[in-house]
Amino acid sequence: MLAGLVAGALEDAAARRLDRPAADVERDLDRVSSPRDALAFLAPGDRVHVIAEVKRASPSRGPLAEIADPAELASRYEAGGASAISVLTEGRRFRGSLADLEAVRARVAVPVLRKDFIADPYQVLEARASGADIVLLIVAALDQPRLVELHTLVEQLGMRALVEAHSADEVSRGLDAGARMLGVNARDLTDFSLDRDLFGRLVGAVPDGVVRVAESAVSSPADVAHYRAAGADAVLVGEALVTGDDPAATLAAFRVV
Repeated sequence: MLAGLVAGALEDAAARRLDRPAADVERDLDRVSSPRDALAFLAPGDRVHVIAEVKRASPSRGPLAEIADPAELASRYEAGGASAISVLTEGRRFRGSLADLEAVRARVAVPVLRKDFIADPYQVLEARASGADIVLLIVAALDQPRLVELHTLVEQLGMRALVEAHSADEVSRGLDAGARMLGVNARDLTDFSLDRDLFGRLVGAVPDGVVRVAESAVSSPADVAHYRAAGADAVLVGEALVTGDDPAATLAAFRVV
């Protein structure tokens, strides 16, 4: 499944590159505001940070929410106390777009994460040109040289990478690549099963000074408390917010932990 998602994302990026070559994207970098430093917004504190996600659909659940106005939803997240906003930009299975990212960036003052299947430097360039402050890099989708290359480019452009791991080996590879933000995803990307305890088993290998992010399997304040007790500085939440009646209230309840 992961290989198919990455292949599709690369095909779509190649199509966009035909209309907008990398040289054009690089020229557009001068027109966007400087990136916000996600490390400052997500620094360890008295409460867990919430990265709230704009997510219309997923391969595991199918359609989740229409989200006609992603910027308005992001604004409600910010009002509810979100420390950062994650925007799905993959169009085939998640029904997102770079236009969603640009709309959100124009509305909120907190860092914005481009969440996609990034495997080519062109995708990093267009993320920054669209206003991203953070870029997701999935270790399982990248060999080590490409992971290092992409992480280096993200940092050179002033952004931060959320490096996502699913195993002890991937945590090690992510740290070796220079990760300052390390996410552990409870969702197995081969079969989409969830293991909420995976974060606790892996987080001990993440040194102080690296922001620890728990991803997936967050549907209630109890889940947030579970991750917080295991050492999470932040949790990334999507489905529980977009499928609820009051995203801001749900998010505020999570932040109490």
